[in-house]
Amino acid sequence: MAQAPSKSSAPFGVHSEVGQLRKVMVCAPGRAHQRLTPSNCDTLLFDDVMWVDNAKRDHFDFMQKMRDRGVDVVEMHSLLAETVAIPEAKKWILDNQVVPNQVGLGLVDEIKSYLNGLKPRDLAETLIGGLSTEEFPETHGGEMLTLVKDAAGVTEYLLPPLPNTLYTRDTTCWIYGGVTLNSLFWPARHEEPILTTAIYKFHPDFAGKVKVWWGDPTEDHGLATVEGGDVMPIGKGVVLIGMSERTSRQGISQVAAALFKQGAAERVIVAAMPKLRAAMHLDTVFTFADRDCVLLYPDIVYNIHAYSYRPSNKPGGVELRKDEKPFVETVGDALGVKKMRVVETGGNAYMRERTQWDSGANLVCASPGVVFAYDRNTYTNTLLRKQGIEVITIVGAELGRGRGGGHCMTCPIIRDAAD
Repeated sequence: MAQAPSKSSAPFGVHSEVGQLRKVMVCAPGRAHQRLTPSNCDTLLFDDVMWVDNAKRDHFDFMQKMRDRGVDVVEMHSLLAETVAIPEAKKWILDNQVVPNQVGLGLVDEIKSYLNGLKPRDLAETLIGGLSTEEFPETHGGEMLTLVKDAAGVTEYLLPPLPNTLYTRDTTCWIYGGVTLNSLFWPARHEEPILTTAIYKFHPDFAGKVKVWWGDPTEDHGLATVEGGDVMPIGKGVVLIGMSERTSRQGISQVAAALFKQGAAERVIVAAMPKLRAAMHLDTVFTFADRDCVLLYPDIVYNIHAYSYRPSNKPGGVELRKDEKPFVETVGDALGVKKMRVVETGGNAYMRERTQWDSGANLVCASPGVVFAYDRNTYTNTLLRKQGIEVITIVGAELGRGRGGGHCMTCPIIRDAAD
């Protein structure tokens, strides 16, 4: 089913974490999540298998609630289906995704031939959902396919499933008037930026309208990894980036230099975080609820040290200094907020840890003071409401199994400044 043409006429760009959200990209659960098994879910970065039918229902509810708030919600399977219907786009994706290093020399032409014969929607589903040896027709694969099946059985994938596309935040980041095409940390996610980049490059809603600040998914970035869950364009030319399990100092320094060189930002505040699975991204421990209100997991955030990159005439174009004040004060000062209202994921140590694991700190704003949050974090949601925040709940039982909430599941494409 084709998506309706985009309703958002404003130029692409994200100018805050809290201003009116106008256009957002999400990715519904689907075939990739049906591939999750107890033996592969760790490799695919999920903590458990998912009840996919319920996850689809809950995700649809989330999309509808955003649309009810005036947000133009576009879904990645549909965007990708419309993209691969363009021959040039399909060729670009297959040339970059079906390569000897991924599928083996003896199967490149055969897999391309098979994929070229699929209808656009089926191809989009396969690119995100994966292609197993069991589904691949034996008429295409020859001796190489027999070898693969003998060695690995039917659970071997010729194209890997990409269940983490559910968390569209990470693959690309819209920062003010442009976007970064990110280099992701774990091998299970390395294919995702190819698909998103193809949408921006070829889809009629995006082609020719996207300014890329940094990144190219066809290149190897080595240790320079960046994931969108760590990146927040908070306003006033400031970008907040978590140095985390998945976003490296090498990646942050390159993004900062690229933003400064192109006049896209004036300061990058680096949040130096512990490298923990529980706190994989900055947005798992710290998100905005209003212009002057943040929700945070105190056990980690109060130990974050802030450093700031600013433009410099030195080689590399950046200068780094440690900020004097605690992290939250540093962020407030950068925004010109006299005193930030802080809501902590509440309760005793057990409850705080459970809430943070259940993405309780992972809010996404529809507009100032209006947030989407998982229903299960009742205590923290009550604390937010006591601060005057309108909390719209979504069901998190299945959607959170890869450790992500509303912030993780949304890639804002158009968002107003906070003021």
